[in-house]
Amino acid sequence: MVQTPAKPETETLLLNLPRTLKLHVTSDQFVLLAASNRDLQLERTAQGELIVNPPTGWQTGQQNSRISGELYLWWRNAGEPGKVFDSSTGFTLPNNAIRSPDAAWVSQERCDTLTDEQKATFAPICPDFVVELRSTSDTFKSLQEKMQEYLENGARLGWLINPKNRTVAVYRVGLETEVLTNPKQLSGEEVLPGFMLDLRRVWGE
Repeated sequence: MVQTPAKPETETLLLNLPRTLKLHVTSDQFVLLAASNRDLQLERTAQGELIVNPPTGWQTGQQNSRISGELYLWWRNAGEPGKVFDSSTGFTLPNNAIRSPDAAWVSQERCDTLTDEQKATFAPICPDFVVELRSTSDTFKSLQEKMQEYLENGARLGWLINPKNRTVAVYRVGLETEVLTNPKQLSGEEVLPGFMLDLRRVWGE
């Protein structure tokens, strides 16, 4: 007698969703989704809306790696405490949004507040420093809102880099956003002492 294999409890199905449809998930559901979709970069707004970010293209991927690489070299060579993160890291902000900046640095003081269990998932912390690099799929308005969200939740310095027109919006606590046109370098100021990002390397010159 041939036995029919038991039907699995869950099946993987492909579902195409219109861009106008918004899906909402809890923080626990988000963790499960992220664990089951490691090839996707997922984010969650403070209202619980799920955001699925497509993979970056060739040029954006190169620029992302150059920014993260320069930040890591500064951290390693300066012996600066704290931790450096790339775009694959998600952070749970105080407003319950789960965000993944393209590059980030968390001070040692903030790192020390986390337990080992919290570090094993999307840690409940906002980076001191964040970078967002605009890709062709990003709307500028959504990135501006995200940068403002970082500041409101504890970031001290942020750069919104737009390669298309070579502008950088610099976000600082308590100050108006400063927009730089075709800058050659960016300074980490007092948040990242000694860090200078050579944007010519980012542009690929």
